[in-house]
Amino acid sequence: MPGNLLGEFLRARRAALGPQDVGLVSHGVRRVAGLRREEVADLAGVNADYYARLEQGRERRPSPQVLDALGRALRLAPDTHAHLHRLAGTPPADRPATDRISPALLRLLDGFSDAPAFVINPALDILAANARAEALHSPFAPADNLARMVFLDPAGRQFYTDWTSTARSTAAHLRQTAGTAPNDPRLRSLVRTLTTRSAEFARLWTTHEVLGKTQDTKHLHHPTAGPLTVTYQSFDVRAAPGQQLVVYQPAPGTSDSPPDH
Repeated sequence: MPGNLLGEFLRARRAALGPQDVGLVSHGVRRVAGLRREEVADLAGVNADYYARLEQGRERRPSPQVLDALGRALRLAPDTHAHLHRLAGTPPADRPATDRISPALLRLLDGFSDAPAFVINPALDILAANARAEALHSPFAPADNLARMVFLDPAGRQFYTDWTSTARSTAAHLRQTAGTAPNDPRLRSLVRTLTTRSAEFARLWTTHEVLGKTQDTKHLHHPTAGPLTVTYQSFDVRAAPGQQLVVYQPAPGTSDSPPDH
């Protein structure tokens, strides 16, 4: 990395903190703003000379453990903490996924009054849905997990007109999750159930096809709205790692309208 961006970052964040911010008592006149190098080193549990070398650019490859300790010592917020890791060339470990839906995201869902919108986790569980999405998925009992709905719910083969393509992409979505969170207990439980109860999923799972859930066109058949051709877009929820907001809309050139009740 050109220059000494890591050292500049550490100095700036150190200067932004006073002793009172980290529970220290200040002694004597301070010649520089913020904490002293020795104080940051002590808070992080690292050698003071080693920390000085980091700021000076003479040491550029701290371990992830040292970076985490410095992030705690400097009271870094999650995004700033991740930036520290990137500057050092050591991406931080993924933050654990959460299924909690924020009130702000729920309000955003309801704001899509003309479009089905819902939130999923990496295992394709539907965590929240607006009224349009609930109406669209009404053939399923319950509309709880996209993979279960495709492979195990009898309604799936009528609802997804091109069931074979949908099944293939759904298994590939789960395979991508398995690559990023192989020990996730929810995913492992879901895959175990699907493999046991669906021969088609078991076959697709062995192909190791991988596909991110980003955008696609779906051909659906709703019992009251009839045939529907829709596109969807998926958006990562930055405040909740692992969550994705999925929004459906009529495919270009069609006038299909998802059900509203």
